[in-house]
Amino acid sequence: MTTNKTETAGMNPPSGVQKFWSKEDWWAVWVGLGIIILAYVFYLAGSGISWIAVAPAKWSTFSELAAQFSTNAIRYLALLGAFLVLFTIVTSFIGQKPKAFISSFIFVFILSTIIYALGSWDQASRYNLEPPLVALVLGLIISNLIGLPRWLDAGFRVEFYIKLGIVLLGATLPFTLIIWAGPVAILQASIVSIVTFLTIFFVARKLGLDQRLAAVLGAGGAVCGVSASIAIAGAVRAKKEHPPIAISLVVFWAIILIFALPLVSRTLHLPTGVGGAWIGTSEFADAAGLAGAQSYGGLAGKGLGISGTADQALASYTLIKVIGRDIWIGIWSFILALISVLVWERSETNSKVQVGQIWWRFPKFVLGFLIASVLTTVIVHGYTLGEYNKLVKPSLIAPITSLRTWAFTFSFLSIGLTTRFRELANAGIKPFVAFTAGVIVNVILGYILSVVVFGHYWASVVTH
Repeated sequence: MTTNKTETAGMNPPSGVQKFWSKEDWWAVWVGLGIIILAYVFYLAGSGISWIAVAPAKWSTFSELAAQFSTNAIRYLALLGAFLVLFTIVTSFIGQKPKAFISSFIFVFILSTIIYALGSWDQASRYNLEPPLVALVLGLIISNLIGLPRWLDAGFRVEFYIKLGIVLLGATLPFTLIIWAGPVAILQASIVSIVTFLTIFFVARKLGLDQRLAAVLGAGGAVCGVSASIAIAGAVRAKKEHPPIAISLVVFWAIILIFALPLVSRTLHLPTGVGGAWIGTSEFADAAGLAGAQSYGGLAGKGLGISGTADQALASYTLIKVIGRDIWIGIWSFILALISVLVWERSETNSKVQVGQIWWRFPKFVLGFLIASVLTTVIVHGYTLGEYNKLVKPSLIAPITSLRTWAFTFSFLSIGLTTRFRELANAGIKPFVAFTAGVIVNVILGYILSVVVFGHYWASVVTH
């Protein structure tokens, strides 16, 4: 049987220099690295890009929030203008009409601003109102219960926003942090990533699912659900309906675990560092996991028998999930692109497949992620962890993190607004069974590693 390439997510590579300005992957790299370099130039000059990288600050009353928006109105308009200029250039080069995109993106930006503001409420962590997660849920509600005119779809550039967010994520994860994280965090994250992927993949194949769908599901459970699903879909030329299936399952279980893991951790009176590590090991989405770690850390010192500090919960979660597991996006992309080209397609077509296809399949935004990480590593190589947190993070990393949150919010909102549950119902029960098998293994293995094997390490994790 031959692969029907009109049904797959991959496209034949363009020729010449055209590939550098006609593909979303490359544009995510150019825009992301451009932002990082600009931020570094301002940092060297003793300034920063904080003025335009505006985001709602903590607030407790609507009058405080209104005062914030009144004071920073010009900054929000400038940020909207900057996004519009950059994104309109990108979309026009990849073949979309600028007029359709502009009006739609303004709608996305306004809704994202409201969501971001909600996430900055001082009670947001108590109710797990992380901006990307809220954006996803709100988008799903609007799409499936209310509906929107189809012309708005022009601004819902799911893949571009998330690819840009991943490149910016690289700037906030210098390789130095991996060294600071220590071998325990990297070892635990790697064990979980490998075991979870293999569990989901082989259960899916045993159930008769397509090997590409199995790979997308496995990556969604093994790394950062949404980002990994999109990256791996391109690497293996998955069908266009495969990523939404994986993303929906990631969202479903992320929402359940965001409540379940802190609740069980509280029942077991786990130290905050241990609870944060378990959440980081077992959650499937960064935003959901962060909300769960924050809510559990907030229980420390309240007479509930939970030792540690709130910072320890966030530190252990970050080391495991955001640093340890997320770096596997690039590893799985390369491995699966290699397997797809050299094994799956060779057996399907009974012909020789060009090894160069591995390069074409490899998600270029993952390269941007790695380059961004290298750039930041070079910048911070002479600093200790304490100096990094005190000097570099506020001036250089924090503004980039803010823009990354905007990009992820745009993406998760767009995912919700373009996901119709009725269309996903056609996938049947098998993907759910395969992914759920991974969930069970993930949670149990995460508990064993976080509590039994490395519990002493996580209970005393250093936060400075």
